[in-house]
Amino acid sequence: KMSAVFLLLLVSTANVGAVLEKGLPRWEPRRLSCVRCCGPSEQPVSIISSRYARMSSDPAYSVPKVQPTIDITILKGEKGEMGEKGYPGAVGKEGERGLRGLNGRKGQKGQPGPQGHSCKQLYAAFSVGRRKPLHSSDYFQHVTFDTEFVNLYKHFNMFSGKFFCYVAGVYYFSLNVHTWNFKETYLHLMKNEKEVAILYTQPSDRSIMQSQSLMLDLQEGEEVWVRMFKRERENAIYSEESDVYIIFNGHLIKPAIE
Repeated sequence: KMSAVFLLLLVSTANVGAVLEKGLPRWEPRRLSCVRCCGPSEQPVSIISSRYARMSSDPAYSVPKVQPTIDITILKGEKGEMGEKGYPGAVGKEGERGLRGLNGRKGQKGQPGPQGHSCKQLYAAFSVGRRKPLHSSDYFQHVTFDTEFVNLYKHFNMFSGKFFCYVAGVYYFSLNVHTWNFKETYLHLMKNEKEVAILYTQPSDRSIMQSQSLMLDLQEGEEVWVRMFKRERENAIYSEESDVYIIFNGHLIKPAIE
């Protein structure tokens, strides 16, 4: 039984080989024919260069571009020496004023000052008058006085018509004048070179007494005096030799240092 099966397998294998030999064509070597690739004046191109041209034009075979990078830290040299100082630049615009800073700490108590002069009097008072009338001839005209009622320690200068402050403190001043008929009365009560009060009366057919008073806080060396102020109208104050119509008074109320 086994020999019969083996004999059948040999016959089947022989038949299959005969069928394959008859059905499949035999391979024979193919002969290459020459094809013209260039003209008479052209040089033949090598197979390798033509292949490289085809591959470089094809995106799939394109050669990647290589961009070299340089590490600067490798090429960096040692730190050089400091150069010479340059010329100063132009001055810029002044900036805006900043906010006010915080209050500083209270300082230490100072040393006691020198002893004061025992002869210095902490009093001042004057009362002066004018017996002559006065018409203003200039834009500003100083008013002087010719009668002295009280002039304590000579603090009021009769020649200049000014009270000079020798004792700093609070003072009371008053000015009284008599107006002139049909004329304007315009006077300034002055502290140094600045007017601090005005005495004014419009022209009228009758003359009247007019007054002005005030208090001033004076420092040592400051002056108080009276001047006339002329405008378009005639400015005048009235008085006469037999009586006093113009009076200027002042006295110290409270000295700055007692």
